[in-house]
Amino acid sequence: MGLSDLVDHMMRRPIRATGQVSEQTEKKEEKEVQVKEGAAFYFDYMRKDKGALGSMVVIVAFLAFGLVEGILQYAGSLFKDTALGWAILPSDPLSSTATTFKSSLQPPSLVNFPANVLGTNFQGQSILSRLMYATPHDAAASLVVVGSAILVGMFLGTASGYFGGWVDEVMMRLTDAFLALPGLVLAITVAVLIGGGFTALLYALTLIWWPTYARFFRAQALTLRNKGYVEAAKLNGTSSLKILVKHIIPNSVDPVIAYATLDMGTVILTIAALAFLGIGVSSGYPEWGAESSAGLQFFPQQWWYAIMPGLLIGIIVVSFTLVGDRLQDLIGGRITY
Repeated sequence: MGLSDLVDHMMRRPIRATGQVSEQTEKKEEKEVQVKEGAAFYFDYMRKDKGALGSMVVIVAFLAFGLVEGILQYAGSLFKDTALGWAILPSDPLSSTATTFKSSLQPPSLVNFPANVLGTNFQGQSILSRLMYATPHDAAASLVVVGSAILVGMFLGTASGYFGGWVDEVMMRLTDAFLALPGLVLAITVAVLIGGGFTALLYALTLIWWPTYARFFRAQALTLRNKGYVEAAKLNGTSSLKILVKHIIPNSVDPVIAYATLDMGTVILTIAALAFLGIGVSSGYPEWGAESSAGLQFFPQQWWYAIMPGLLIGIIVVSFTLVGDRLQDLIGGRITY
């Protein structure tokens, strides 16, 4: 090492005579590590992407409004006061007793704002109010279907991958049987057999949605069951159930989070598609897909009737897709800011 290299090396080293520079450097590094742990880690990266951050805002607003509106609708049915169900909406989304021919199929305008901002349907009802009124169904469906699929897939897939042998063989053949059938066709069949309606559609989607998650958790379990900490737990006499709950499942969640976020948008799109076909639609209750279907007969002259529900569906689905895609990149290590 030459003299110039030695001087440069000494200038780059932290000064340890007093320990001040070294301690400050270590504290700074420790602080940076702490900021990027847990939820803060994801938010720190997500906020650097304006598209992903905007999508997060849309998703939070969608789920929060769905929760509040759902509570109001439930309270309205509980206390026999339907007005509670649309207390925070621009207008009554169900009643058409006060409509006139003049208010029917009005284009989007600022007249009677905000009720007519998306136009009116053939009964003179506000399209915005009807879409907002239908939000709890879609928000609940995305959470219920994906959540139940994760739970079922988690237990079946983890047990399959961890135990192997005949357990793995039976579980995977069952999964293959479900995956071999067209999901949409199977959902339609099950929903019709159960009796139709929104609740039947939820049961049908829950029944067909778990196999993909079972494969996710199985793949993780196959990788994790040979890790050192799992082998150490076995040597300590820890039961298989405790190993699954304490070691395998918690370390399998990260990759599933990103896919589940993407999948919530897929559930909403699937429900909208089925409602467009008239499946899973409850009598007297608006659905996003059904609203778009009803507007087709007036298209293209009254374009807003069919386009506005489809536009809302697109915004929500794209928001889930953007956030889920970014989460996949972060978890997979493909983004390094």
